[in-house]
Amino acid sequence: MSQGTLLPLSDIYITNLLSGRPPRRANYLAEKLALQDLTQRMSLSPEEVLPRFVELAMQLTGGVSAGLSLLETPETFTWRNLCGRLKAFEGASTPRNDSPCGITLDQNRPVLTRYSERGYQWIADTGVILPEVLLVPLFIDGPEPLGTLWVVSDEEGHFDSGDARLATELATFVGIALKMKRNEERLRAALEAQALLTQEMSHRLKNVFAVTQSIVRMGARGARDKNEMTVVLEARLQALASAHALVLPILADGDERSLELASVLQAILNPHQTTPGGDPRLVLHGPSFECDQRAVSSIALIVHELATNAVKYGALKTAGGGVDLSWHAREGLLILNWREAGVERVVEPSHIGFGSKLVQAAVRQLQGAIEYHWHPEGLSVEVQCPEKVAGKFARLQ
Repeated sequence: MSQGTLLPLSDIYITNLLSGRPPRRANYLAEKLALQDLTQRMSLSPEEVLPRFVELAMQLTGGVSAGLSLLETPETFTWRNLCGRLKAFEGASTPRNDSPCGITLDQNRPVLTRYSERGYQWIADTGVILPEVLLVPLFIDGPEPLGTLWVVSDEEGHFDSGDARLATELATFVGIALKMKRNEERLRAALEAQALLTQEMSHRLKNVFAVTQSIVRMGARGARDKNEMTVVLEARLQALASAHALVLPILADGDERSLELASVLQAILNPHQTTPGGDPRLVLHGPSFECDQRAVSSIALIVHELATNAVKYGALKTAGGGVDLSWHAREGLLILNWREAGVERVVEPSHIGFGSKLVQAAVRQLQGAIEYHWHPEGLSVEVQCPEKVAGKFARLQ
């Protein structure tokens, strides 16, 4: 058939004839058994519901073939779960806006066609003959239909209003059943996510207690008196709290988002950012790095201790001092560089204090290493750890 011989679509669509054809005697027992069949499959084997639905629709309406045209993209239907004579066309694609299925969705009601191949060239090109096709919309979730159920007859005048009723009721039942199944799956996923979140929070809380215990124990050994211990502990616990203040909102949402390393560093160093006169004292720069939530505490403690030492002995002790903190990637590692400048006199400590031990413990948590370089112009520290442990670079620079 050439394009010039196609009939007007008004000759193809004969939905108005459905109401004038008296329905055959309904077989309510068969319909009841069909619904029971679908219900049982929904409980035991949900993946079998749609294929069985198509098969039952074909059998109960006396068709020779049936299938689903699912709207898998806004412009295209895909034929799924075909049975009968057209089964070989499983997986075929048809246009949304140039097909009987598209008309069915537009009208949102049962549609009847005769010899569709005489009105659509792409159907004619397949070589199939479609004396009559009954189509009904299929909804699952929301106002938009998932697609259409279609049943083919090999003779004109076959489908009547009873067939349209039956096919619609089956489609409605299947839509409700599948929606209930989806809701059940969403609820199960939500409960699993909640359980996982509870386990994660418990794990993190244990880690916080372990770190806090270590801080208290080591601080008690190194402090000269209780007042000094109080000041030191408050500062370190505040650094820990600042880090967790960034993480907790994400955990509460059940989100697995990472944190920008720059945001973590800014939160920890905020008390030292400027001089009393408002001049900047710290410069932070580096490529975008998504910091793993589990690494935040360790990074926070490391940077806090470096800043504390700089305030007590180094660049942040003097009005003209400053710190340059940068980070970059190197051979699968995250490299943090802490460089102080403007120091009056650099003195390498004669012993390892509690702060240094805490830093070393935090570095071990990151499976990394740390190096100190006591230059005349100021202390330089390099911390490195595997990128996969600390997070990941969003883009390398």
